[in-house]
Amino acid sequence: MKEFFKRKDIEISFKRYVQDALSAMALGLFATLLMGTILDVLGTQTANLFGDNAVSAFLVEIGGVAKTMMGAGIGVAVAWSLKAPPLVLFSSAVTGMLGATLTGFGISLAGGPAGAFVAAALGAELGKMVSKETKVDILVTPAVTIIVGGIAAKLVGPGVGWCLFRLGDAIMAATVWQPFFFGIFIAVVVGLALTAPISSAALCIMLDLSGLAAGAATVGCCAQMVGFAVASFKENGVGGLVAQGIGTSMLQVSNIIKHPWILVPPTLTAAIIGPLSTCVFHMTNIPVGAGMGTCGFVGQIGTFTDMGFTVDVLWKVVLLQIVLPAILAIIIDKIMRKMGLIKDGDYKLDL
Repeated sequence: MKEFFKRKDIEISFKRYVQDALSAMALGLFATLLMGTILDVLGTQTANLFGDNAVSAFLVEIGGVAKTMMGAGIGVAVAWSLKAPPLVLFSSAVTGMLGATLTGFGISLAGGPAGAFVAAALGAELGKMVSKETKVDILVTPAVTIIVGGIAAKLVGPGVGWCLFRLGDAIMAATVWQPFFFGIFIAVVVGLALTAPISSAALCIMLDLSGLAAGAATVGCCAQMVGFAVASFKENGVGGLVAQGIGTSMLQVSNIIKHPWILVPPTLTAAIIGPLSTCVFHMTNIPVGAGMGTCGFVGQIGTFTDMGFTVDVLWKVVLLQIVLPAILAIIIDKIMRKMGLIKDGDYKLDL
């Protein structure tokens, strides 16, 4: 069996399913749901500013279609991360859609993103097992992939999706009940998830995180991205500032392993700003923006989508999601450098 799994490139491991597949899922989400949301918001806002026009209507139309393709995007992305052969990869567009849209027996809730992930992963792995094992591969491989994915979408996906949605509801309720402590907790945990080789965006979307909890998650992600970008400016310059500030702080993972102290400035910054977001400024967000931080400015677009694009919201976004993360991270970094805990070169990236 080990030889068969090796030949089929099937690896049952934390890295393959949590790091690789979940990160790929985030790319599928970005290419469909997140990009669709951005286009939809852009079309809606331009229509509000300039009146109804063909360009705005077109952006809203294609954005809406992109959002409906979330399941297919996740399916293809997950199958690609699992190194699926072509027939399995293309069939996974179907299994992803099935996982996202099918309801289960006794559960009226569709599987959503989590269901798409489960259906695509199981369908892809079983599809890989039968791939090129018969003379009618063009029929057998997609059939097995879709049938197995469909069974998973019906039996497993809705239950997993329901559990994650209920967990998200509990987190949001707890944040309203104890905004100070949960503001710290969510900002720190989601921020760390963004920097770790897993997907904070996928996590927030699967939990359907919104409201104050999503606002805290956003500033936590911003603290990591902006914090690392400005603290490492001496080592990485403008390229590093852009790569981490609007790209991802995940670039620092190898440096964090070698120099763990560099994780303290952005994480402590998140712990400070988190309760400011929940208790003082009452920042909120939508699930697709909560785990993105300043990556492509999706976190800011999500905030404006949820809170409205006003001057009051604009200065709060600039202050909590950009200015304070930068100032606090620099201050904490300088203190730690004077203490000898962080040294020149600890943040250096190979850009």
